[in-house]
Amino acid sequence: MGRVTERRRVVRIRDGAVSTRPDTLVAEEPLEIRLNGRPLAITMRTPGDDFALAAGFLASEGVLAAQDDLRSITYCAGATEDGVNTYNVVDVRLADHVPVPDLTLERNVYTTSSCGLCGKASLDAVRTTTRFPLHDDPPLRLTPARLSLLPDRLRAHQRVFDRTGGLHAAALFDADGELLDVREDVGRHNAVDKIVGRALQDGRLPLARCVLMVSGRASFELAQKAVMAGIPVLAAVSAPSSLAVDLAAETGLTLVGFLRGTSMNVYAGEHRIDLGA
Repeated sequence: MGRVTERRRVVRIRDGAVSTRPDTLVAEEPLEIRLNGRPLAITMRTPGDDFALAAGFLASEGVLAAQDDLRSITYCAGATEDGVNTYNVVDVRLADHVPVPDLTLERNVYTTSSCGLCGKASLDAVRTTTRFPLHDDPPLRLTPARLSLLPDRLRAHQRVFDRTGGLHAAALFDADGELLDVREDVGRHNAVDKIVGRALQDGRLPLARCVLMVSGRASFELAQKAVMAGIPVLAAVSAPSSLAVDLAAETGLTLVGFLRGTSMNVYAGEHRIDLGA
């Protein structure tokens, strides 16, 4: 697993019995994302798929939309005094035709993991900047029975979670419920960015006629990332936030929460769900 997991000593107490043993923990390290050599953002993440994470983050912020928008992504010197590469800093170089966003930051982005953005301004920012307005031609239709299979299929591929119990996961499915990609990370937003970034690197954006399944709740940020990648359906095993529901209704995103077994709540975009099935 490399840097994805680490071992730490733990005192274990079970029914009054005390023992000492090593425990496997998910690794958490900072990743600094630079844009054309200038610092842009820092996120706490599980190492791995760092280039996809950076590309997905920039796609979510409307900077990148296609494979040819991206010139290169490289690791660069870290923060140590002697300039050693810590593999915790990546530099994204844009293609010549891509305008460099304002880096004075105020960051000219729409949300962060604890953004504090709220209300109509946030909704308008996503609706007016996405390159991939949500529409289906032919329309995507899903049955509740097919949706009910997705949580178990996601869970079956959470390999690091099985060892640590400490990771979020996101999975991308096609309209037939077949798994296209799955990523794990200590941050649920990072797991989604890794999926979106890999799709961008492979020239697969927009992710039309796909379903994004997440292991936790559906926040505004995750709904934003789905809309910005052109994903028409977001499903979560837990609850959505009110602003996520507002964004889904505003943009045409189908938002499903509390997807557990054959039970689920459809909060927006029910036109994609075959309610008679």
